[in-house]
Amino acid sequence: MTDANRRTIRTVFAFVVSLAAALPLIVSASGIPETTAGVGALLAVGAAVTRILALPAVDALLPAWLRRDADKPSK
Repeated sequence: MTDANRRTIRTVFAFVVSLAAALPLIVSASGIPETTAGVGALLAVGAAVTRILALPAVDALLPAWLRRDADKPSK
């Protein structure tokens, strides 16, 4: 699997998690001003999940095919 594919999968995962976290706010909001909190939560959770996935300790817990350095040979 290429590095670009791994990055895409990780980004989609972060988006899905953040969407799931913000969905109650988005669904309960009925107007444009009220959805701002939902969109803000979506972006904040997405950024947090993306940052957490970038940590070396978390990267080590991911399956080998999804790690950032999976294509690099081991030392």
